[in-house]
Amino acid sequence: MPIKIPDALPAYEVLESENVFLMAQSRAMHQDIRPLKILLFNLMPLKIATETHLLRVLSNTPLQVEIDLLMTCSHVSKNTPWEHITTFYKTFDEVKHLKYDGMIITGAPVEEMEFEEVNYWPEMLEIMDWSKRNVTSTFHICWGAQAGLYHHFGVNKYPLGSKLFGVFQHSVLDPKENLMRGFDDVFYAPHSRYTGNSVETVSNTPGLKLLSTSPEAGLYIAMSTDRRQIFVTGHSEYDSQTLKEEYVRDVRKGLEIDLPRNYFLDNDPSKPPCVTWRSHANLLYSNWLNYYVYQQTPYSLDEIK
Repeated sequence: MPIKIPDALPAYEVLESENVFLMAQSRAMHQDIRPLKILLFNLMPLKIATETHLLRVLSNTPLQVEIDLLMTCSHVSKNTPWEHITTFYKTFDEVKHLKYDGMIITGAPVEEMEFEEVNYWPEMLEIMDWSKRNVTSTFHICWGAQAGLYHHFGVNKYPLGSKLFGVFQHSVLDPKENLMRGFDDVFYAPHSRYTGNSVETVSNTPGLKLLSTSPEAGLYIAMSTDRRQIFVTGHSEYDSQTLKEEYVRDVRKGLEIDLPRNYFLDNDPSKPPCVTWRSHANLLYSNWLNYYVYQQTPYSLDEIK
C-alpha cells in the first residue's frame, strides 16, 4: 500500500525519484475503497488446481478481491467434474455486459497447435477484444500470453524443439517499472511449454515493453506500453508439486520427458522439490493488483473504457 504524505512535503520529490510508492494527501482524500472484481478465464484442464494456485497468490495482499470464473462455450473440459464447472463457472454471454477491474487469462495445453487450429480460438478472440474495452488490466499466462501477443501485437510463437521444463533464472530489465518493484536482480520462475517468443521481436514491436528475460527460458515478462496488458510466459503461480505431477504424468504416458531442471534436490526425483520462486510469485501478483489494477481502475466500473 502507498505511503500517504502531504503534497508539499520536501521528502515527496526525493522519494518519488527513488521510485517509492507515494500518494499525495489531496488524492487520498478523494479515494473510496471497494472490492476489486477480477475475472479468471481458466483454460487449464485441471481447473480446480489452477484456481487454487491463482487464488493463493491473489490473496497475499491487503486488497479485497472478488473472483468470477469464466469458461469457454466452444470447448468442454474433460478433466474437471462437470458439476464443479456448472456450479462455479460462467459463460461469456453471462459476463459480457459487465466490466472488471482485472482479468487473468491462463495457459492451455495447446501451444504446439497453430492458434487458428484451437477449437475455441474464435471465442478467445472475442473475449480478448472485449477485455480491451471492459477490463482495466489483463494478466496473460503462458499460452494465454502467447495468444495475447499474437492477437494484439502480431507476435507469433515458435517451436522450441523440446519441452522447456523446470525452474529457471531470470533478470529484471527495468527495475523502476512498478510490476518489478521489490524484485531481486536475479529471481526464479517455473516454465512448462514447447514454444517460445522471440525476445528480439518483442523488443522491436511498437506498443510492447520488455521487463524480464532468462538466458535459458528466453522471454518471461512483457507488457503493453499503456500498461493495461501483462504477458508472462511462465507459471510463477505453480505450487511446489505441480512440475513433479506433470513429470509423473508424462512418464506414465510413455512420453519422452526430461527431469524438470533446477527443481528436485540434487536433481533426484526421489527427493522433494526445492521451491525457489514463491516470493517472486507473491510479489508479481501483488504488484499487478496494486499498481495496475487498484491504483488505475475507476471507483465506478462503468467508467472503464
